[in-house]
Amino acid sequence: MTAPTPRAARWADLTFPDVAALPENTVAVLPTGAIEQHGPHLPLSTDLVTATEVATHAADAVAADGRADVVLLPALAYTKSDEHAWSPGTIWLSWETLMSTLVDIGRSLAGSGITRVLLVNGHGGNAALEQVALRELRRRFGLATFFVPASVGGEVAREHGNPSELGLGIHGGHTETSMMLHLRPELVHMDRAVRRVPERLDRFEVVGFGRPASFGWLSDDFGPDGHVGDPTTAGADDGRALFRAAVDQAARAITEASTFSVT
Repeated sequence: MTAPTPRAARWADLTFPDVAALPENTVAVLPTGAIEQHGPHLPLSTDLVTATEVATHAADAVAADGRADVVLLPALAYTKSDEHAWSPGTIWLSWETLMSTLVDIGRSLAGSGITRVLLVNGHGGNAALEQVALRELRRRFGLATFFVPASVGGEVAREHGNPSELGLGIHGGHTETSMMLHLRPELVHMDRAVRRVPERLDRFEVVGFGRPASFGWLSDDFGPDGHVGDPTTAGADDGRALFRAAVDQAARAITEASTFSVT
């Protein structure tokens, strides 16, 4: 009989002596998702599914290869999704509540002997706040803190993306829909998918997504469907490639986080 492949420890499945016995530089991995609208074609759980699956596969890959000691925390489902507050189904926390939650989690981990924490984030609306939380947890509890998105850019994103989105497929577009077609195809309604690309934004050189000047927005600013991008071109093959690249990126982040030091 073939021995089972080692996998990362699941925090919630451990006993308290198990936690106390974790190696000193164990990286605690926290997936952060969201429960929010993703247009008429994707489930509310899209960001939660993506973050959880990327974090789980990455942590298991690191454990299987013996690259680092890692423990997987239960995912944080409810986060800062107020840009989607207009939509039925969205469940969101205020920025104060989410920050307090992250601080309380960090305090609890530090009290359990954890020294390194890495957030794997599936929801763009969390990113700025989580970057602030990294410093807060570092200052208050001395934790080494890290952040990695559950998505990738660069050549993989270009090869498996949709150029007609003009780089504006930020929510429920080609990438997220492709990822969900790979991960949870039974939850995707391609018959409801419609293109919603705010092409007017391409006229501006400085202000826009991924440009030097950003702007505040709500998802219904771009139309009544609440998504931004073109899901009609999505496919499971693109989703598989994007997912594997995101898992590899997160696995490398966990590995480096286990020994990272600025001095």
